[in-house]
Amino acid sequence: MILSNISLPLLTAVDTALLGHLENAQFLGAVAVGGSILTFIYWSFGFLRMGTTSLNARAFGAEDANTCRLLLGQSTLLALALAIMLFSLQGLIFPFALSLMDPSPAIKELALAYTQIRIFSAPATLATYAIVGWFIGLQNTRAPLLIMLTTNILNILLDFLLIIGLDMNSEGAALATVTAEYAGLTVALYLIRRELKALGGKLLHHKLFKLSEYRPLLLVNRHLFVRTACLLFSFSFFTAQGARQGDELLAANAIILQLLMLTSYGLDGFAHASEALIGKSVGRKQLPELYAVCRTTTFWALLTAVLFTLLFALAKLPLIALFSDIEAVSLLVRQYYFWVLLLPLISVWSYQLDGIFIGAGKTQGMQNSMLFSCFIIYIPLWWFTQSWGNHGLWLAFSAFNLARTMSMSWLFYRYSRTQQWFSTTS
Repeated sequence: MILSNISLPLLTAVDTALLGHLENAQFLGAVAVGGSILTFIYWSFGFLRMGTTSLNARAFGAEDANTCRLLLGQSTLLALALAIMLFSLQGLIFPFALSLMDPSPAIKELALAYTQIRIFSAPATLATYAIVGWFIGLQNTRAPLLIMLTTNILNILLDFLLIIGLDMNSEGAALATVTAEYAGLTVALYLIRRELKALGGKLLHHKLFKLSEYRPLLLVNRHLFVRTACLLFSFSFFTAQGARQGDELLAANAIILQLLMLTSYGLDGFAHASEALIGKSVGRKQLPELYAVCRTTTFWALLTAVLFTLLFALAKLPLIALFSDIEAVSLLVRQYYFWVLLLPLISVWSYQLDGIFIGAGKTQGMQNSMLFSCFIIYIPLWWFTQSWGNHGLWLAFSAFNLARTMSMSWLFYRYSRTQQWFSTTS
């Protein structure tokens, strides 16, 4: 899962690195803004992966192959329906989102072109979310790795061809990603066919087209949608505030965020392992096993966070040079690099608790924690530290992650003390 997850931010990191070496920062800024909008949109539907993992892991633990098959069909159909909706509404969504982020006119035009190309990958992106979540629920992490590697290796190759070879700049980055996403979906469909042969059971087709049968999936997804929308709002808000401080600062923040996203996706490997293993423990109603998973995955996640911080500290200058040779951007990255070293150690706890809560089906607690952290801590603290400039923005973002950790830790204690881990309430 670590290898699979780290391959995800590499997709955007390669875009960032290649565009960061072009003649100005506008192309990099366009991908930062356009990518932020698309990340917000797509990951608002990240419940397709998380909700599917949560339910499928518990069904797998209960040895219910029929439900596992049904969840695959339900989540994939739901993904395709949502993709059609997004494609139909793009003419309203993108202009509105760009007006909220308020970048410079040049970046706004480039970002719009970028998003209009990337939206064509919506069916492949959302369907792959659901399929990857289904595989993780079955504790098959090799399949997601193959899917992600196919997608990202092809994306990197196409980036060099379209951005450097054909001089297509940010539009080339978008086209490369769309092509790679459909290649990944093709691999996913092939792997599903193999997995179903080994799984056993049968698909109950009458349940696949009965709306009442979607209730468990929709209920868990409702909480995860709100939680994920708040998380993505925090990232988009961060990008928007950076955009208002100038193109160079926007580009610098984009580079720092890429390094932090690399960390978060790597640490999410342990969180995803927690989802699958804790979901299985809940399905089997094995409380000692659940606590053993929490201890083991958290220990290794913390150790990995420390290693990320050491790596970023030792490789500071080479990493900055890798992402951009624009002097103004590089100077700004060095100025705010402190946050790159601090955030992995702050954020690792919230990533782990996310995985634990998803696996146990405690999605309402996650949702409430996110609402508190975003609107009671993050936004007010940003408001009161605006005079600190970009450092105030980074402080608010760090406090947001710390608040998630503290609030979910309290919920973990409460669930343990009241023995609610196996209850049906979320």
